[in-house]
Amino acid sequence: MNAASPGVRERKPDWLKKRIPDPKPMAEMRRLLGELRLNTICEEAGCPNIGECWANRTATFLILGEICTRACGFCDVTTGRPEPPDFREPLRVAEAVRHLGLKHAVLTSPDRDDLPDKGAAHWASCIRAIHRMNPGTTVEALISDFDGIEAHLETVLAAEPEILAHNVETVPRLHRKVRPRFRYERSLAVLKNSKRIRPESFTKSNIMVGFGETEGEVVAVMEDLRAADVDFLTIGQYLRPSPKHLPVVAYVHPDTFERYRERALELGFRYVASGPFVRSSFDAKAALEAIGYRRGDGASPPGGIRHPNGSGGDENGGEL
Repeated sequence: MNAASPGVRERKPDWLKKRIPDPKPMAEMRRLLGELRLNTICEEAGCPNIGECWANRTATFLILGEICTRACGFCDVTTGRPEPPDFREPLRVAEAVRHLGLKHAVLTSPDRDDLPDKGAAHWASCIRAIHRMNPGTTVEALISDFDGIEAHLETVLAAEPEILAHNVETVPRLHRKVRPRFRYERSLAVLKNSKRIRPESFTKSNIMVGFGETEGEVVAVMEDLRAADVDFLTIGQYLRPSPKHLPVVAYVHPDTFERYRERALELGFRYVASGPFVRSSFDAKAALEAIGYRRGDGASPPGGIRHPNGSGGDENGGEL
């Protein structure tokens, strides 16, 4: 069955309407982030869930600057020549996590192909700083592919993130158009190698829909991710950030997202969030909560899978 209708729909359907965020928590979060000189993917990528996240005093921290060395067709992060890494950033991120009282911290970064290690050492420093200053906080690292260089992946995993996330984003047929500097098989290898290098870390990936993929293609990606032993999966609607980005081919109906969720659970994912506003890092702590994992508990027990409603606080949801 085809999940996409041809052509661009200028008017969004009712299920993609959001309330205007409360300006007070938005202003408070901007003040805190400004004081600590930190960036978030929430703002840089224009995430539709920023109102809910910031009202709950949570954010996905964008480390290693706000300039990316790659240019994906869906992403609103600026492409250009980045500044050198700020060696004080790990401490500031850890302080922000403590100030916000986060029990689960999510980090992501732009691609840093300009750096010899693609930013891996800085990633490890940020993860360790959070754990040192916030012993009970779990860390989710939503990384790039490091050009498939396994030594860089090992550097990040040596810092012991509870979740190692890397997003495949779309189906193989559309990969070069959506993510021209990435390779589908290389992204799968990042996830598979992560589980091999550090089995204690959960792995996670995200699929965006609405580019013109079919339902069969989406299910095939799910199967590939399970073959790579990925634990957690999020699926959300692609929303065009600006006219210069790839057009939306289809606004996928919530019923289709529910079919995806059911099929993913049948395939064995331990947690699945699937809905129009789902993003890989939105309400990210829900995956660990669903399986009953807490930092320091060791191996997590089998657990139930929470059913996200496709909008608001029961979803996972971020980008890249």
